Amino acid sequence: MEEEIRATSPWKDTVRQLRKNKFALIGFIIIITFILVGLFAPLLTPYGYEQQVLQDRLKPPSAEHWLGTDDVGRDIFTRIAYGARISLQVGFFAVTGALIFGTLFGLIAGYFGRWIDMIISRIFDIMLAFPSILLAIAIVAILGASLQNALIAIAIINIPIFGRLVRSKVISLREEEFILAARAQGMKNGRIIFHHILPNSLAPIIVQTTLGFGTAILDAAALGFLGLGAQPPLPEWGKMLADSRDFIQLAPWTLIAPGLCIMLVVLGFNLIGDGLRDALDPRMKN
Repeated sequence: MEEEIRATSPWKDTVRQLRKNKFALIGFIIIITFILVGLFAPLLTPYGYEQQVLQDRLKPPSAEHWLGTDDVGRDIFTRIAYGARISLQVGFFAVTGALIFGTLFGLIAGYFGRWIDMIISRIFDIMLAFPSILLAIAIVAILGASLQNALIAIAIINIPIFGRLVRSKVISLREEEFILAARAQGMKNGRIIFHHILPNSLAPIIVQTTLGFGTAILDAAALGFLGLGAQPPLPEWGKMLADSRDFIQLAPWTLIAPGLCIMLVVLGFNLIGDGLRDALDPRMKN
């Protein structure tokens, strides 16, 4: 009697592996929670993130103000909720920009090699020679302090990370038999790159993209803390930390709330990234 053989797609198998990973599920729950809080912020709080009530300044957490108020009487929960929008948007757009340009340069350098690879690789080496946050500070200092310029700076400093990752993967693939067969059939380089090499390089790119979200949000908070990111009155978490430095002993809740949110979001993306790495790596499935 013939046995029925069931074939599952790699993506369905990845989803099945993720469902078994409790830490990855916790990461998804954390990130989805913050996404929902950011999306429905106007429905969750009756206050505006700019609204100041000086007589309510530095009030501790209560039924009226769940996370207390800051030094000018603004509701901290409201600013945390609206700040989730800013942090997640910065993470998304910065990582998307770094992903697009880093992947493109990595594909070109890894596939064509020779002097093209040398030029691109040396540029990556120069960028990686600087501490990432110092390079971001230098870029923002040149462009001017704003949320948009901080986003651009974070995207630029992450391009070499994606570029070197993709380059190393392409180098290992370009001499594979299926690539040589495609060349022998007269297939153009562009088609080989985007129809054969790129799809087979997606696993590490997806993992790095997920981990990159957490890094980008942390970098945005660092720039905001230094006054180089989002400018007042935008409720960016790093800027909220900077504004609460003078009230650590008098009103610690002004510092704890934004700091805890940054930690949880970065932790959530790291847990998802680790789960995806385990699910996409065939050596980890057994």
